[in-house]
Amino acid sequence: MGSVKTKRMPRAVREQQMLDAAVQIFGRRGYMAASMDDIAELAGVSKPLVYLYLNSKDELFSACVRREARALIAAVRAGIDPLLPPDRQLWDGLLAFFTHTADHPDGWSVLHVQARTHGDAFAAEVTAMRAEAVAFVTRLIAEAAPGAHAERDIAGLAESLVGAAESLAAWANATPDVTARQAAGTLMNFAWAGLGGLLEGRFWSPPRV
Repeated sequence: MGSVKTKRMPRAVREQQMLDAAVQIFGRRGYMAASMDDIAELAGVSKPLVYLYLNSKDELFSACVRREARALIAAVRAGIDPLLPPDRQLWDGLLAFFTHTADHPDGWSVLHVQARTHGDAFAAEVTAMRAEAVAFVTRLIAEAAPGAHAERDIAGLAESLVGAAESLAAWANATPDVTARQAAGTLMNFAWAGLGGLLEGRFWSPPRV
């Protein structure tokens, strides 16, 4: 108990301190292996205080998911100038996304891995965040190639791009020396170069059997 701090501080500050510790523990050990004892120790508080503030392990994890989702969305929004051309908006959004996930690997693990595998209540937060990202990319593609593709196809392209970004972020975080700029550039070359064909009215079609 010697590591537990007794200094009083505002509830909001103390709660963020607990969430910081919880995100680190959940992100690195997984939901099942994470213990409230370890979270309390890392936060420098007593375990009863964690329960007093956040009630249960499930509620603590839900609070972590909500906070990390809000932070990621805010980071991407802040990186985008809606007055710029669609390709520049996508580049800036991807760069902001990969920068945030690289700077907060534990938070990304909570969102991308843990929340998706431990119940619908947790996954719902991530689903809402993902839906916002898909809507943003859908708008950019529609603006870049108006009338070039059916609405359903544009939605499918947006889903594919968001899924690729998620997978690439996980890979980049696990691969030494891959920068956020490199990851964003990889996806832009893969996605936007291909979308260039749509902009010019060139479409790939499967061979006829």
